[in-house]
Amino acid sequence: MAVPVLAIVIVLVIGLGRGSERWWLPPAAAAAVMALVPALVVPLKAWTARPGTPAMPPGVGYYPSGHTATAAVAYGAAGLLLLPWQRTLLARRLLVAVCVLVNLGVGFGLVRHGYHWPLDVVASWCLCAVLLTGLAYVLDRNVSRSTRRRSSGTPSSRTGPS
Repeated sequence: MAVPVLAIVIVLVIGLGRGSERWWLPPAAAAAVMALVPALVVPLKAWTARPGTPAMPPGVGYYPSGHTATAAVAYGAAGLLLLPWQRTLLARRLLVAVCVLVNLGVGFGLVRHGYHWPLDVVASWCLCAVLLTGLAYVLDRNVSRSTRRRSSGTPSSRTGPS
């Protein structure tokens, strides 16, 4: 469910940002970060070869949790993409709170049902914190650049010299 939510938010942000300078960067960056999740998690699972909980069939590859990583990056990236479009502080705080609560719920559910050890979930959150921090940096630089260009009084590349 997390990846379709991110896909819907990407399409929404493309529609909202179309026509502005570098409108394509936030959706592309979010998609790239989402693509990094399996590229990082799968080799880590193979490298650690950790067995699952007693509730899971015998085997290895349970650390870190790929489900937690997918949910954390997808919901986190969706939240980061929507954050600049929220006009009030309350709306921004509510958006962040919903993203955090959903991710806590995913992690709790995976541990509660015995699919993962708690450390599997925490490891995924740590990995995703790094990925989402990088995404936030890229998105902040994009917003800062477009705001700086508009507010400085200098002509943009579209309008040319005055």
